[in-house]
This record gives sequence, structure tokens and C-alpha cells, in this order.
Amino acid sequence: MLDLRHVSENLPEVKAALTRRGFADAELLDRLGALAEERRSGIASVEALRQERNEASQAMAKVADKESEEFQAKREQLRNLGDQIKQGEGHQGKVETELEAILLILPNLPHPDTPDGLTEDDNVEVRVWGDKPSFDFDPRDHVEVGTALDILDFERAAKISGSRFVVLKGLGSRLNRALMQFMLDVHTTEHGYEEVWPPVLVKDSAMLGTGQLPKFAKDAFRMAKDAEWEAQVGAQGHDLYLVPTAEVPITNLHAGEILSEADLPVAYTGYTARFRSEAGSYGKDTRGMIRVHQFDKVELVRFCHPDDGDTQLDALTQHAETILQKLGLHHRVVQLCAGDMGFAAQKSYDLEVWLPAQDTFREISSCSWFGDFQARRMKARFRPGEKGKPRFVHTLNGSGLAIGRTLVAILEQNQRADGSVVVPEPLRPYMGGLERIPAP
Repeated sequence: MLDLRHVSENLPEVKAALTRRGFADAELLDRLGALAEERRSGIASVEALRQERNEASQAMAKVADKESEEFQAKREQLRNLGDQIKQGEGHQGKVETELEAILLILPNLPHPDTPDGLTEDDNVEVRVWGDKPSFDFDPRDHVEVGTALDILDFERAAKISGSRFVVLKGLGSRLNRALMQFMLDVHTTEHGYEEVWPPVLVKDSAMLGTGQLPKFAKDAFRMAKDAEWEAQVGAQGHDLYLVPTAEVPITNLHAGEILSEADLPVAYTGYTARFRSEAGSYGKDTRGMIRVHQFDKVELVRFCHPDDGDTQLDALTQHAETILQKLGLHHRVVQLCAGDMGFAAQKSYDLEVWLPAQDTFREISSCSWFGDFQARRMKARFRPGEKGKPRFVHTLNGSGLAIGRTLVAILEQNQRADGSVVVPEPLRPYMGGLERIPAP
């Protein structure tokens, strides 16, 4: 969430920054500015009334005759002032409720280093790693490769769950598990992250904290309720959602807390299954495992000092990229333009892995620096020194990596003419020494 004071005091600059993102609702921003001014004047008015009430109370206390007309008049004055204060506080509450509702739907402001542009065509290539794999045959996509190897089953997945699900079988399932363990091992032992295994059901407050609500409510899976649910959970005053990303539970670990400056940066990694409805048609994305309703990821989350955000983003991006490098997968890093970034991000890099069958790079990790956008929603702060005034931390996160898309890249980049797939060397210890998934 944006800082109300910054927005209201710098409205032209904020409008310009949001325009860079493609957010063009000037009327909404004008309404925000008007409400902010109304809030300021309302606060001043209520404070003046409180001061007047205090003075009237002191004056009334000095009246000796409690039955006199003077005393009765001053008491009536106090009642009137109390009613005015109550009315002013009620109106102020409505103004602040509307202000918060507007702030919750405004995206983060792009960092000055974020390039201009509105679509992925405007993203800036930073670097390319590895050689594009070459084949002396027409490469097949992961659906053909995995189905022929009998390690991916989309038909049975559709039978039990519907479209855009997959059942991983045999060595496919083992490869998926190997990727998860490999990623967690690298991030904990080499990169210094603390591993956590969070719940996959989270409160609506956690979804709000990282920016999934209210913006992406239609893409989330919310738990259905019945009488028993209401009695056990609903009475607690919150809804539960299946996590769309482990960013939600892991980042919210420090919601409402004040960290010590000496402990920064704090770094977590964790695995969860993730769930997204992702309504709509995405052309090739609806085929196979590129865009499914349930998928697996290893997440990287960092909390840092505001002055350290750029350095931490570079580190997090490199940590995610290390996985692709160790697996020998041809990929590139691009910096996202202002209009292509996620809702909560102020600066982002995408890792895109090469998919031969599509003859293009596809996103496999998005590494983002959110500034204090999420922390302000979560009330996650740190205390400078021993007695400093608490400040909002800065948060960062990225996929380290999306496991399903990594598996897709391995199947496509490492396929061989006989239908087999070479297992990347770092995964072989997790696969019982298996060097190749053999063709049937």
C-alpha cells in the first residue's frame, strides 16, 4: 500500500508514476487527493473541538453553584461539543475507510530505475546464459515427450480434477521431487536462506498483506463455507484461501512485528504447492504444464533495510539464476518495464528459460523488490539501533524456481532423438544415480 501522506502531498508526481504503469484512472486519484484534504481538515476540526471542550470543562469546574443557570449553560455547551466531536469522528472514520479502499487498489510506484513501457515487448534484456540447444531432429514439446515416456498424464488428471491439471508418474514424479529437494538444498547451504514449510491455507489478512487481495480475488481459491465451517473457522472472523504463492505465508511471518536492524537482512526459502484459477484463455499456455491450476514452487523471500533493496534484489535474482546455471538450462534475464511488473513490485527481473518447441523464452521466475508496499499493509517494521523509531522494512521475493516449468525445460532442452531425456548431473544423486529417463 502506498503512503497516504506521500500520495496526497505529491499527487502530480504520483499520477505520472502510475501512468508509467498504465494506470490511468485520474478521477480516482483526484478523489484520493480530495479525501486526503478532507481528512486533514477533519482532524484539525476535531482537535480544535476537543481543545474547546477541555477549556469549557475547566470553566465549568470553576462555577461554585452547581444549580445556577451559568453551570447548566456550560454543561449544555459540553454536551453540544461532545456531540460535534462524535459526529466529526464518525465522518472522519468514513473518510479514512474510503481512503484505505482506494489505496488498496493502487499499484506500487515504479522505481526510477525501472524502464518505461507497457508490455513485455518493452522489457530490457540484461544477459543471456548458455548456448541454445541444437537438435538434428524436430524437437517435441514437453507434453509429447512426457506422455511418450509415460511420466505425465493429463487425461487422468482431467478425469479426477478437470482441465489444466497434471498427474506426474514414476520418474516424472521423482524428477519433480528431486528438483524441489535440490533447490532447497542449494538455497539453504550455499545462499544462507532459512528453510520453512508454511501452511497452504492462509487468512484473508495474509492475502491482503502481500497484495493478492483485493486485486486478484478472482484468481484465488477461497474455501467454501458450511454451518460446521462457520462454527469452527468463520466465527474467528476471517476467510481462508489456498495460497497462490508461498510468498503469502512466508512474507507474512513477520506481519505486525518489529525486527531488529541488526538481524537484517532476513532470508527464507520454502516449498509449497500453489493454487490459481487463472481464468481466461492464454493460447499455447493452456497446453500442458505452462499454466495450470495447481503447481509447485520453491520461493525466496527477503526482508531488508530500505537502503539495501537494490543490492538484495541483485542477490536474490542471482540465487534463483544459479539453479538454472547448475542445471545447464539456456536462459536469459530481463528487467521488466513499468507496465509489465506485478501489482506490488517497484523493480523486477524475470528469468526466462528457453523452450525449443515454442522457439522462445518463457518466464520461470520473477524476482521483485516491493519497497515498503507490502510491509505497510502488514505493519512489518524494524527498529534502527536500540531506541530508534520503528520504520517499515523492505520486502523482496522470487521463485527459486517454479518446479513445473523447470521440469518442462528439462524435458524439452534435454530430449534426445530416441525419445529419452538426459537427467541434469546435479539431480542424479536425488534420482538414485539415474543419468537418463529411458525411452519406452
